[in-house]
Amino acid sequence: MTDSHCFDTSRLDALFAPRSIAVVGASDQASKIGGIPLDYLLRFGYGGALYAVNPRASRVQGLPAHERLAAIGAPVDLAIVAVPQSQVAGVLEDAAAARVQSMVLFSSGYAETGSDGTAAQQALARRAQEAGIRLIGPNCLGFMRPGHQVYATFSPAPGGGLVRPGRIGMVSQSGAFGAYAYSLARERGLGLSLWATTGNEADVQLADGLAWLAQDPETDVIMAYMEGCRDGPRLRAALALAQERGKPVVMCKVGTSALGAAAAASHTASLAGNDAVYDAVFRRYGVLRAHSITDFFALAASASIARAPKGRSIGLFTVSGGVGAMMADDASAAGLDVAPLSDAAQRQLREWVPFAAPRNPVDITGQVTNDMTLLERSARLMLADRQFDSWLGFFAAGGLSDAFWPVLQSLVQTLRTHNPDILLAVSTLCPPERRDALEALGCLVFADPGAAIRCIGALARLHETPQALPAMADAGSALHLPAGTLSEQRSMTLLAEAGVPVVPHRLVRTAAEAAQAVQAAQEMGGRIALKVCSDAIAHKSDVGGVALNLADAAGAQAAFDRILANARQARPDAHIDGALAAPMVQGGVECIAGVHRDPVFGPVLMFGLGGIHAEILRDVSLRLLPITRDDALAMVRELRAFAVLDGARGRPRVDLDSIADTLCALAGFAQRAGATLESAEINPLIARPREDGGCVAVDALVIGREAA
Repeated sequence: MTDSHCFDTSRLDALFAPRSIAVVGASDQASKIGGIPLDYLLRFGYGGALYAVNPRASRVQGLPAHERLAAIGAPVDLAIVAVPQSQVAGVLEDAAAARVQSMVLFSSGYAETGSDGTAAQQALARRAQEAGIRLIGPNCLGFMRPGHQVYATFSPAPGGGLVRPGRIGMVSQSGAFGAYAYSLARERGLGLSLWATTGNEADVQLADGLAWLAQDPETDVIMAYMEGCRDGPRLRAALALAQERGKPVVMCKVGTSALGAAAAASHTASLAGNDAVYDAVFRRYGVLRAHSITDFFALAASASIARAPKGRSIGLFTVSGGVGAMMADDASAAGLDVAPLSDAAQRQLREWVPFAAPRNPVDITGQVTNDMTLLERSARLMLADRQFDSWLGFFAAGGLSDAFWPVLQSLVQTLRTHNPDILLAVSTLCPPERRDALEALGCLVFADPGAAIRCIGALARLHETPQALPAMADAGSALHLPAGTLSEQRSMTLLAEAGVPVVPHRLVRTAAEAAQAVQAAQEMGGRIALKVCSDAIAHKSDVGGVALNLADAAGAQAAFDRILANARQARPDAHIDGALAAPMVQGGVECIAGVHRDPVFGPVLMFGLGGIHAEILRDVSLRLLPITRDDALAMVRELRAFAVLDGARGRPRVDLDSIADTLCALAGFAQRAGATLESAEINPLIARPREDGGCVAVDALVIGREAA
């Protein structure tokens, strides 16, 4: 699934925007699970039809009690189910008979308990689907829609104070984290359009919540807390939909294990670890990933207050030289461009404050306390001189000063009026009401300038994210690979047919043919490598099946006999085709390129430097398929060790275009092979200057799989 329009979220309206609610297992005690949501709905003023279902009571919290859902005799959009697991199946049948549209299921005892619970959950999901009921849960904390007074939850968080209605939607797979995040949002003053927890996700998944919020006219920014994903295409489609609708998604993804990454026989899967694949997914769809709770809320608040900057240039203003230096360092780490002011602007600043640091960051020192007009004059000069995309001012504790506050407020108003497209931010200590006043002007407010710069850097990436699901050129007809490991010869042939440049090679079946191969290489002034060739042997060096730098016929014959004997001793069960003879490739930079099938998201392309760089530094870049050629070039350039390819320390610059072409060819091969490809790897891929022929694949390994 790659089409973001595949989601039909209209049936979720009855869940998240119900016109009528029934609480099944309703309790007269507001402290019990069945009493809490009913208490909230009554106390906080839910305006729709509200029903209590309890066969052992005549009235519950002042409402008439119904024996069952079907006895209500009126349409029910949402049933909040708070009964033991043993009663859930009966309630579901009753809901089906009553044509209930959706359910929130608090009950536990399902997939979280083991195989029996998993089977019960699957049966529950099937029956709900047959009845046309959208189900959130089981084992969930429910959801809230503050602006509509819908409180389908037993979380104690609203009892401690309500979050205000707003335009940020929040979806969490964890109920405990969700309740904590609700309280943090309340304390931070963030307004929520929806708060939802998905629990075991028998039906409604986090992706469904994201897709619904992407289409919700009352939501501008989406926050999501994710522990894992079972349906990668569903998540990709939801994120693509949010991207198309221009709604930033701020994601807190926990868990960095390498689930499913070590199963393949190639290096590619182990290098492209589970968490790195999630990073590639988030990159593709412009998701702002938060690595801390602080950043989670800071990014969401920032995205809801200010528009993303149009570029990476930033003007830094400070009243402290030391903080200015730290801001410059943080900006560099965030990939922001701290361009210096022009000489003319710097001269003007020195005329105003002879001991100022006027370059960028601009430090006008504590002189601002003697002449507060310096603040606005200097800031406007900066913005007129360089037309920065973002501007950040550090004012220490100035926001607490009654004397300084009007000056700061006037500064923000003036800069916003004269520069409506710029992202404005200030770092200062100030009380909540002053922070709210500045944020109402579209200015971000931070106590920590480093946090401000991290947010600005993240928001700047929103304008740089390519459109989701780029089209690739036609890769040709479909290709059906046999299951299992293919020999190097078969792998190289397949990749060569796909357009990957491979080293000249031939299969030799006898020692005499090996001698002929080395003689042919001698005529071209080179040497050859011999590698045992077998579908059953993926890693030839592990069985002593490789001989390098063979320069004469006698050496080639002896090497042929030796590597085949080694392979037969190590793998007596393996059918051996012979040995692959290929000329030794001299010079260049050793790289690795591959594509592997992630168990959740499907084919993922990887590129990195080979040898010690791959095994120890793990300096690789990843992309989901499909890719564009621009994606391929970006993969090469974003390596930490890119300078090695780009001619560092006098080394020749390799042909970057040939690497990009090779990555596109490899991606095209993977798309043609489809579900029959487990992985394909080129290791090493030797990157060379254009005059030396560009890059060339020296070894390859393709692994096929049985298509589902």
